[in-house]
Amino acid sequence: MTWTSPDLADNFPGNVVALELQMQSYGLKTQFCGQIVTVKCFEDNSFVKELAATDGRGKVLVVDGGGSIRRALLGDMIAANFVKNGWEGIIINGVIRDVEIINTLAFGVKALGCVPLKTDKRGEGQKYIPVAFGNVNFTEAHYVYSDGSGILVSDKALL
Repeated sequence: MTWTSPDLADNFPGNVVALELQMQSYGLKTQFCGQIVTVKCFEDNSFVKELAATDGRGKVLVVDGGGSIRRALLGDMIAANFVKNGWEGIIINGVIRDVEIINTLAFGVKALGCVPLKTDKRGEGQKYIPVAFGNVNFTEAHYVYSDGSGILVSDKALL
């Protein structure tokens, strides 16, 4: 089924919430959607790396990195692992690195921007909990729809 976020917003006005945060788009997949899986972390991408190694078919990882622009929560090797394991995409309230390589991958990435610095891996953060940023609550098993016009969240599948 062909869709756009404006069409979903028009067709399901009471069922969607729009992210009120401007994100940059990376990767070859400019339109992606799926069931939400969440991570909350700050300048430590240990759980992002861990989840990249799991089956992600039909899923989108939403990462609340606290809006930090000091350390990248996604790089080329982790992004390649997401692709290998079938993830639809990732939305990061934070930054990424290795943009030139990520932009060659069949993967959808939305992030605040980029920085060359990697994180330390301290095993800190939380998985599978509700996270909130950009005036949206991201809850496990809800659905996210992302394209060039923005990001929508719904508590039910719209497609």
